[in-house]
Amino acid sequence: MTIDEIKNLRETEDKVEFKQAAAQYNYDNGRKSVLGYVVALANEKGGKLILGVTENPNPPHIISGSLAFNGREGQLEQNIYRDLQIRVRTEVLYEGTNRVLVIHIGPRPIGKYLTFQDVPLMRVGEDLHPMSQDQIRAILLEQESDFSATICETLRIEDLDTNAITILKEKYSDKQNNKAFLAQSTEQVLSDLELLHDGKLTYAALILLGKREAIRKYLPQCSINLEYRSNPDSIEYDKRDLFTNPYFILIDELWKIIDARNKKKHIQIGSYIIDIPELNDEVIRESINNAVAHRDYSKTSEIIIKHSPSLFSVSSHGGFPLGVDINNILTVNSTPRNRLLADILTKTGLVERSGQGVDKIFYQTLSEGKDTPSYKDSDLFQVTVKIPVVVKYPVFALFIRNIQKDLSPDERLGVNHLITLVRIRENEKLNGRDKELIPRLVEVGAINEPKEGVIFSSRYTELVEELEGSDTNKIVEFVKKNAPVKMREILALFSHRLTRRQVNNMVFKLVEEKVLVSSGNGSATTYSLSE
Repeated sequence: MTIDEIKNLRETEDKVEFKQAAAQYNYDNGRKSVLGYVVALANEKGGKLILGVTENPNPPHIISGSLAFNGREGQLEQNIYRDLQIRVRTEVLYEGTNRVLVIHIGPRPIGKYLTFQDVPLMRVGEDLHPMSQDQIRAILLEQESDFSATICETLRIEDLDTNAITILKEKYSDKQNNKAFLAQSTEQVLSDLELLHDGKLTYAALILLGKREAIRKYLPQCSINLEYRSNPDSIEYDKRDLFTNPYFILIDELWKIIDARNKKKHIQIGSYIIDIPELNDEVIRESINNAVAHRDYSKTSEIIIKHSPSLFSVSSHGGFPLGVDINNILTVNSTPRNRLLADILTKTGLVERSGQGVDKIFYQTLSEGKDTPSYKDSDLFQVTVKIPVVVKYPVFALFIRNIQKDLSPDERLGVNHLITLVRIRENEKLNGRDKELIPRLVEVGAINEPKEGVIFSSRYTELVEELEGSDTNKIVEFVKKNAPVKMREILALFSHRLTRRQVNNMVFKLVEEKVLVSSGNGSATTYSLSE
C-alpha cells in the first residue's frame, strides 16, 4: 500500500476507518478502540484501520502523522491475537516525517460473527453499534461453498497421475466390495465419483490425483510441510520435507517418513506383554486426512506438521467447520469444508464416516496410555491438533486392553468412557455426562463406587503393584523425599484407586512397624521416616 492510495480511499466503499491518533489511540477501553474497530471491520469481511490520517469525509485525505504504537507494531499484532484470536498485519508508511500505521484486518469466518465485550459490532457512520438481529441471522445462515467441487477450468485428464488413479480404483473397489469398478475406464471412474463434470475436472480431482507439476501450477498451496525437531522447543527444525503429490500417493509417502522415526514402548507385567508405538498409524493418518478435508484452500498456506520426540501436531488454515468448536468437537458431526473431497476419502476407506475421525484420534491415544489430544491452540482461522507421543501411563494402557479383550466388539468401551476414566485417574471433577457412564464402568469391572467416591477397581491396583512395586514402598519413598508430610498428601497419591481407609491402614501399619513415625495430633499430624 502507498501513501497516495491511502489518500484516495473511501471509508465505506473501501472498508477503511481513518483516525488521526496524533499521540496515541485507545486500545481496548470501550467500543471506539482498536479492538472494537478490528471486530467491526472483520465483521464487514475485512478492512483497514489507519492511524495518522485526518478524518475527512471525502478524499483526498490529509496525512497528519501518528505516534500510536510506534515501535510496538509487532506487539500490537500479538496483543490483538491474544485478545480476539484474530490475526492482523501492521504496515508503517511515511510522508516526510509523518508516520501512518495501517492495520490490515482479514474477514470473519463464513457463518460466524465476531464480538468485542460480548457484542457483535458493526460500523454506523463514525460510531460502532451492535449488529441487528437480521444481520446476525443472515450471517448464521451463510453456507461455505465446496471448493473441492469447483471446476478447475484448465485441468485435463492427462494432468492426473495414473498411479494415483489406480490406487483410487483399488481402494474404492475394496471398500465398496465392487470388483467390477477396477475394469471401468478412467473417465467413467472420474464421472461416477463426481470428479468429472461435462468433461471438466474439479479441484478435488487435482488434490487427490493431480501430478505434482499440475498441483504446483493450479494450486501451489496444496502441499504438506513436515518439520522434525529433536528439541520440541527449538525454533529451527532438524529436517524439513515438503510434499506436493496427489494425495492418494502422498499419504503413504508421508507416513513412511514419519514411521521411520517411530519407536515402541515395551510393557511387560507378568505374562502380559504389549508394545505401544509412539505414533499410531490410524491416529496420524486420521489427523492428516482431517486437515486435507477441512482446510481452506483459498488461503495461500500449507498444512504444517510438526514432529518431535514428545509431540505430533497438524495445523491447517480455516477454522472449525460450521457448528463445531473446541468444546463440542467430540459430540457434533461436522460438515467438511470440502464435501466432495471428504466424500471420496470416505468411499475409498481413507477416513472414517463424518464425525468419527476425531473420536478415533482421542480413543486410540488415550487407550495407549498417552495424554489427551488437544485442540486448544486452534482459533477462528486455523485448526491445530496436538497429539501426545509419550506413553506416560503404561499401566492404564494395559488395564484398558485387558478390559476390552473380555468384551465383544459391540460391548466395548467408547471414547467417552475412556475420557471419564482419565478424569478419574487425574482426580478431576466429574461432569454430568461422566456420572451417566459410571454404571457401565462399574459393570465391566473398570471402577468401584464406594461411599468415599469413584476409584479404579482392584484389577488396576494389581497391575500398578506388579509394574511399579508395592503401595507401601511408594508411601515410604514419598515420605523419604518430602518429609514431613500430612495424611492428605499421601492420600492424594492414591485418590484414583484406593479408598481413604485402605491408605490409612497402610500408613498406620508402617507406623506400628516403626518404619514411619508420626508427630502432632489430628489433622496436624505429620509423618517422617524413623531413625
